[in-house]
Amino acid sequence: MSTRLRKVAVGMAAVGLVVVPLGAGAGYALDVSSASRAAASAPVAPGASPSGPVAADGEFPQLTPAVARQLDDAVRKVMSEAKIPGVMVSLSAPGKGEYVRAFGVADKATGQSISTNMYMRIGSVTKTFTVTALLQLVDQGKVGLDDPIGKYVSGVPNGDRITLRELAGMRSGLFNYSEDEGFFKALTSNPRRPFTPQELLAYSFKHPVLFEPNAKFSYCNTNLILLGLVVEKQTGQRLNDYINQKVARPAGLRHTLFPVGAEFPSPHSQGYTDQTATGKVEDAADWNPSWGWAAGAMISDLGDLKTWARVLATGTLLKPATQAERLNVVDALPGTGYGLGIFNVQGWIGHNGSLPGYQALVVYLPQAKATLTLTLNTDISYEGSEPSTLFGEAITKIVTPDHVFSLPAQPVTGH
Repeated sequence: MSTRLRKVAVGMAAVGLVVVPLGAGAGYALDVSSASRAAASAPVAPGASPSGPVAADGEFPQLTPAVARQLDDAVRKVMSEAKIPGVMVSLSAPGKGEYVRAFGVADKATGQSISTNMYMRIGSVTKTFTVTALLQLVDQGKVGLDDPIGKYVSGVPNGDRITLRELAGMRSGLFNYSEDEGFFKALTSNPRRPFTPQELLAYSFKHPVLFEPNAKFSYCNTNLILLGLVVEKQTGQRLNDYINQKVARPAGLRHTLFPVGAEFPSPHSQGYTDQTATGKVEDAADWNPSWGWAAGAMISDLGDLKTWARVLATGTLLKPATQAERLNVVDALPGTGYGLGIFNVQGWIGHNGSLPGYQALVVYLPQAKATLTLTLNTDISYEGSEPSTLFGEAITKIVTPDHVFSLPAQPVTGH
């Protein structure tokens, strides 16, 4: 899923099951049928996918020089076709070796090479941190997944009936604020301005609800803004402080942060987007990501994301029963299920992320204990597909052909 705006409106191709432009999730409202609800009633084990078990350990290949050359060729092919300036890739599994590469440039103006130690904006991968924070509060008995959001935040349409579980599972029925035309104009006319959570919610709440709670799956950034406010209310801390101190640090992440403004540690890559007021490509590195807040504002690097892929999928920071709740997926697209702020695509568990100028993919294949993480410095779609998905598909076709990370392309639409 992504935190992208709605200009490109590609679905689930980016992390977040629905790789929607800035707004993440535009155009995805999927019926949750009685059959899929029944199928989702049993938790999905960490290694299961909606369409079957994941690959056994022995099926993951040794990452030999020959395999590395295949991967190099596949990555370069995607870069050439989709015109990607730069990408970083990390692929590994215990006993199989490690493939870590950086391709292309971090700055098109200077020609500076991209490198694997660079910080990148990670878009909707932020959702996995916010939902982890919420689930920690569940473990502490401070919130319940079936509590209505109205218990914590007033003024939410259907707030007496929409639960925290439905918010985390993208089944609230609330309008996605980042698809609001007024929001798009406000952001693109001054992308360096700050937004408050309350301003973001106002863009959503002026629209009628899209459907009854739990009736459909519809990827929506509004849900995460509300969950971020719940975390703040129940911890007495700002969300960025809580996530930095209680999620990122205990996970062993030393190059991951939730910024409060446009700060961007060095070294970082520039980021290129066409989600602009004119539609022309601009550098978004200094844009203020506060508009994404709990849904998409965070920053990380390739090494930390590799660690986070495993922590997230295995539930290191949560009680086993709570992690099982998180992985209890509901069908979202063919071969793809969405749980609580996490997806399962053909056995790969994790999330993708996209916001102007940047994309990320952070996934884990449990039985092989394999991690695949990648970051890139553009969010410009290619033939309706998110670049992060194109890379994920190309790489997994080589190393896990029975478990190809693939999300359907969506037609490109204008505002």
